[in-house]
Amino acid sequence: MDGEEKVRLILLTGMPGSGKEEFLKISMTKGIRVLRMGDFVRAETKSSGLELTDENVGNIAQKRREEHGFDYWAKKTAEALDNRLTLVDGVRGRVEVHLFRRHITTGIVVVAIHSSPITRYRHLVARGRNDSPKSMDEFEQRDIRELRWGLGDVIARADYMIINEGTLDDLKIAAEAVLNDIVRRNKG
Repeated sequence: MDGEEKVRLILLTGMPGSGKEEFLKISMTKGIRVLRMGDFVRAETKSSGLELTDENVGNIAQKRREEHGFDYWAKKTAEALDNRLTLVDGVRGRVEVHLFRRHITTGIVVVAIHSSPITRYRHLVARGRNDSPKSMDEFEQRDIRELRWGLGDVIARADYMIINEGTLDDLKIAAEAVLNDIVRRNKG
């Protein structure tokens, strides 16, 4: 392994609609365990009796951060970690990255997927989920919220960067290359 440490935790980040879901699918085919921070937010939104809209989910995410600290969702996710190679989706800020680095002291890599705003908007609209933006204004408001949480800092400091401006096959090829490198580091 040429002195490289084994990877225990992959932190996946990127703006909404950048292509993280495709990266997750490929990770799962390689036997990598996946935890979505957003699943914790959605579960808490539902348990609060709220409909799963972007506004409600975003408000719960922000409210809990204000009440319990910015790393609230990272703490919830870290409680579910074990010794398996795990991918955590949805890291939004440096405080969260630091929490994971304190929880697991070695073997963490950050993977960012980046796409232009218009590409991401098209992806989100095509996805058609309850939390998909209904307008470009709603999309931009979501971006502003995510960037306020520090998402841009995490993307800028990623260990691996995938640019997703091509076809789905292009994204899959790039994701495979990154994941193959990570898996290779864990052999030996």
